[in-house]
Amino acid sequence: MDIVGRCASFTRSRQARDLGLYPFYSAFSGRGPGAVRTVGGREVVVCGSGDYLGLAADPRVTEAAAEASRRYGTGPSGSRLLNGNLDLHERLEAELARFFGKPAALVFATGYQAGLGAVAGLCRVGDHVFVDQEAHASLVDAARLSRAKVHWFPHNDTDRLATELEALPGNGGRMVVVDGVYSMRGDLCPLPDLVRVCREHRATLVVDDAHGAGVLAEGRGTCARYGLTDDVPVIILTFSKAFASIGGAVLGDETVIEYLRHYARPLVFSAGASPADTAAALQALRILCDEPRRCRAALDNARRMRHALSALGYRVPPGETPLVPVDMGDELRTAVAWRLLLNRGVHVNAVLPPAAPACLRATFCASHTAEQLDAIATAFADIREPLAAVAVPETGPAASHASHLRLPRTEESAETRLAGIRRLLP
Repeated sequence: MDIVGRCASFTRSRQARDLGLYPFYSAFSGRGPGAVRTVGGREVVVCGSGDYLGLAADPRVTEAAAEASRRYGTGPSGSRLLNGNLDLHERLEAELARFFGKPAALVFATGYQAGLGAVAGLCRVGDHVFVDQEAHASLVDAARLSRAKVHWFPHNDTDRLATELEALPGNGGRMVVVDGVYSMRGDLCPLPDLVRVCREHRATLVVDDAHGAGVLAEGRGTCARYGLTDDVPVIILTFSKAFASIGGAVLGDETVIEYLRHYARPLVFSAGASPADTAAALQALRILCDEPRRCRAALDNARRMRHALSALGYRVPPGETPLVPVDMGDELRTAVAWRLLLNRGVHVNAVLPPAAPACLRATFCASHTAEQLDAIATAFADIREPLAAVAVPETGPAASHASHLRLPRTEESAETRLAGIRRLLP
């Protein structure tokens, strides 16, 4: 089969759309107050957003973005290395470094590029990169593109990591790459143990804190939450979560940042972050400095909903972050639950393979009101009975990372389940 023909054979998304169970690429057409957005012509409460501090529609942030566009234009028109470096970029870098307690920072156009630039930019042939098996896709790609030898260790298993580092031959550089807060489970990395293992085995620790920065430790992130900011050589941030924008940054010593200015290919060979995005992130950072209560509100809301969903009988792991995964049993039940909630005015993220094992991934933000949280809990309560009709196959959710919407193995069982689902959905 030729490459274009292979694309034509991809039919799973069409099948899911036909059933009304396609949970991706929802077209939001506007923002309402707080966590309310418009999708398909109706207002819904969103509990899947990364806007943890509720600043993406804050007038102070949107006006800062508009003013930057008026002053600098819509884009930098070149890479930062040559002619796209703005004083606005450097101002954001200085304030990020000061807030997070690192000597220097380097701003990239996206968070994905920041991770790619840090890992692939620092490593070379002969080095070794150890990556947590549940690390973000940007870190996986970064490790693969680094030209270093890539090793995978089980999620948060620092004993296995230590064993593999101990057995490593040669004199190449060693890097350990983890998330601060894992984007699917919402759990924290075991940072104290990671710092100890990396110190014992002369490995450079890189923490991608996309979901911890701006929220934990009054916004200073996972490393500050453990009191270990000085012990983590490289920290990666993204602006698309708490900082209400698009972009990312790498934090570290001045020598590390200066090196990346010349060796991070996503920085050198890509246009700089737009003035609007940069100004929005800078304004969000300044609001965070003045209003740390927003961090506490996001965590309090997540804690409240974690308790409420558990009380309703849903499988929700314990945690202390705004990310609350809800296990639905298998891919089909996950997609049905997503649609049933949407019908009740609640938009939540459906996570399906190959991205990660199936679950609903809820996130809770400072902008969620008590009334909205009650509405979300009520919607989850309302769907328990219809969802129970979508039985998990006796064969169980056997792993299949090749399908976004796996149906049971036999045609008979598939038809039985689908018939029931059609009765549930309008």
